[in-house]
Amino acid sequence: MAQTPGSPTPAAESSSKQDLLIHYCRNRGLRAPSWQVLSDRRGGRTAWSCTVIVNGQHVPARYWYDGQYVNNAREDAAERALQMLGQLPAPNGPQPTHYHQQQRTTYGAGTVGS
Repeated sequence: MAQTPGSPTPAAESSSKQDLLIHYCRNRGLRAPSWQVLSDRRGGRTAWSCTVIVNGQHVPARYWYDGQYVNNAREDAAERALQMLGQLPAPNGPQPTHYHQQQRTTYGAGTVGS
Protein backbone atom coordinates (compact mmCIF):
# COMPACT_ATOMS: atom_id res chain seq x y z
CA MET A 1 0.00 0.00 0.00
CA ALA A 2 1.51 3.34 -1.03
CA GLN A 3 1.74 6.12 1.53
CA THR A 4 1.20 9.73 0.59
CA PRO A 5 3.98 12.09 1.70
CA GLY A 6 3.44 13.24 5.26
CA SER A 7 0.83 10.63 6.10
CA PRO A 8 1.60 8.70 9.27
CA THR A 9 2.75 5.13 8.95
CA PRO A 10 2.10 2.53 11.65
CA ALA A 11 5.75 2.75 12.73
CA ALA A 12 5.61 6.56 12.79
CA GLU A 13 2.65 6.54 15.17
CA SER A 14 4.92 5.23 17.93
CA SER A 15 7.87 7.49 16.98
CA SER A 16 8.97 10.47 18.97
CA LYS A 17 7.48 13.84 18.04
CA GLN A 18 10.99 14.93 17.08
CA ASP A 19 11.24 12.09 14.56
CA LEU A 20 7.78 12.85 13.19
CA LEU A 21 8.75 16.49 12.70
CA ILE A 22 12.01 15.55 10.97
CA HIS A 23 10.15 13.20 8.62
CA TYR A 24 7.47 15.83 7.94
CA CYS A 25 10.11 18.39 6.94
CA ARG A 26 12.00 15.87 4.82
CA ASN A 27 8.81 14.82 2.97
CA ARG A 28 7.92 18.47 2.28
CA GLY A 29 11.43 19.38 1.09
CA LEU A 30 11.91 21.75 4.03
CA ARG A 31 15.18 22.30 5.86
CA ALA A 32 15.57 19.94 8.82
CA PRO A 33 14.23 21.43 12.07
CA SER A 34 16.76 22.70 14.58
CA TRP A 35 16.34 22.78 18.33
CA GLN A 36 17.67 25.41 20.70
CA VAL A 37 17.81 24.29 24.32
CA LEU A 38 17.33 27.11 26.84
CA SER A 39 18.17 27.27 30.53
CA ASP A 40 17.01 29.55 33.32
CA ARG A 41 18.58 29.59 36.77
CA ARG A 42 15.81 29.46 39.39
CA GLY A 43 17.05 29.59 42.94
CA GLY A 44 19.30 26.60 43.49
CA ARG A 45 18.12 24.80 40.37
CA THR A 46 18.16 25.27 36.63
CA ALA A 47 15.00 24.92 34.53
CA TRP A 48 15.27 23.83 30.90
CA SER A 49 13.08 24.49 27.88
CA CYS A 50 13.44 24.38 24.12
CA THR A 51 12.53 26.17 20.90
CA VAL A 52 12.39 24.40 17.55
CA ILE A 53 12.88 26.29 14.31
CA VAL A 54 10.77 24.97 11.43
CA ASN A 55 10.66 26.66 8.06
CA GLY A 56 11.97 29.88 9.65
CA GLN A 57 9.41 29.91 12.47
CA HIS A 58 10.46 29.65 16.12
CA VAL A 59 8.11 27.40 18.09
CA PRO A 60 8.71 27.33 21.86
CA ALA A 61 7.94 24.45 24.17
CA ARG A 62 5.02 25.08 26.52
CA TYR A 63 6.83 24.22 29.73
CA TRP A 64 10.12 24.35 31.64
CA TYR A 65 11.62 21.05 32.77
CA ASP A 66 14.11 19.73 35.31
CA GLY A 67 17.55 18.97 33.85
CA GLN A 68 17.01 15.23 33.64
CA TYR A 69 14.00 15.83 31.36
CA VAL A 70 15.58 18.07 28.70
CA ASN A 71 14.46 15.62 26.00
CA ASN A 72 10.86 16.22 27.14
CA ALA A 73 11.35 19.92 26.35
CA ARG A 74 12.48 18.95 22.83
CA GLU A 75 9.44 16.68 22.46
CA ASP A 76 7.15 19.45 23.73
CA ALA A 77 8.51 21.93 21.15
CA ALA A 78 8.24 19.34 18.36
CA GLU A 79 4.65 18.56 19.36
CA ARG A 80 3.72 22.24 19.25
CA ALA A 81 5.35 22.58 15.82
CA LEU A 82 3.41 19.57 14.51
CA GLN A 83 0.20 21.11 15.85
CA MET A 84 1.05 24.42 14.16
CA LEU A 85 1.62 22.54 10.89
CA GLY A 86 -1.73 20.76 11.21
CA GLN A 87 -0.16 17.32 11.68
CA LEU A 88 -1.44 16.83 15.24
CA PRO A 89 -4.67 18.07 16.81
CA ALA A 90 -4.37 20.90 19.30
CA PRO A 91 -5.03 19.80 22.88
CA ASN A 92 -8.57 20.19 24.20
CA GLY A 93 -9.40 21.59 27.59
CA PRO A 94 -7.13 22.79 30.36
CA GLN A 95 -3.50 21.71 30.53
CA PRO A 96 -2.21 19.70 33.53
CA THR A 97 -1.58 21.95 36.50
CA HIS A 98 1.58 20.12 37.60
CA TYR A 99 3.53 21.68 34.72
CA HIS A 100 4.75 25.25 34.86
CA GLN A 101 3.61 27.27 31.89
CA GLN A 102 6.60 28.82 30.14
CA GLN A 103 6.95 32.46 31.10
CA ARG A 104 8.51 35.15 28.96
CA THR A 105 10.83 37.26 31.09
CA THR A 106 11.51 40.91 30.36
CA TYR A 107 14.40 42.59 32.11
CA GLY A 108 14.79 46.32 32.56
CA ALA A 109 11.73 48.49 32.18
CA GLY A 110 8.91 46.00 32.42
CA THR A 111 7.70 43.01 34.33
CA VAL A 112 9.66 39.98 35.34
CA GLY A 113 8.02 36.55 35.00
CA SER A 114 8.68 33.75 37.45
